[in-house]
Amino acid sequence: MSIAENKKAFHDYFIEDRVEAGVMFEGWEVKAIRAGRAQIKEAYVVIRGESLWLIGCHISPLPAASTHITPDPTRSRKLLLHAAEIKKFIIQVERAGYTLVPLNLHYQRGRIKLEVGLAKGKKQHDKRASEKEREWDREKQRLMRKDVR
Repeated sequence: MSIAENKKAFHDYFIEDRVEAGVMFEGWEVKAIRAGRAQIKEAYVVIRGESLWLIGCHISPLPAASTHITPDPTRSRKLLLHAAEIKKFIIQVERAGYTLVPLNLHYQRGRIKLEVGLAKGKKQHDKRASEKEREWDREKQRLMRKDVR
């Protein structure tokens, strides 16, 4: 079940590979996510040393979350992946000019997971071509519905 989706990523990038990663959340963040207060539209993934970090993910704290902590809605969160997957991503990003983009925050057997995509940036003409193709698909569907009636 999806919690938050990054639709802008599909408009701005060609997604070539996807992987599911765990995220290190604090308790108040999990409660806020379960209440539907997460947003990953402006988020991105960076490599620091031998680990991946989620930057810019905004999780609005609940008003009654906790009294003894001061929540930071946009703090950096470490992603949990196998070492081999991290090394593969580091090689792709450093050598081949790819970037890592968060695609989807969702539940997986009661746990909150983040789908990360290995992406290549689209040029302006690629974005226009994608939009034309999408519009043509919609038009085809409309024509097919008219023929059936």
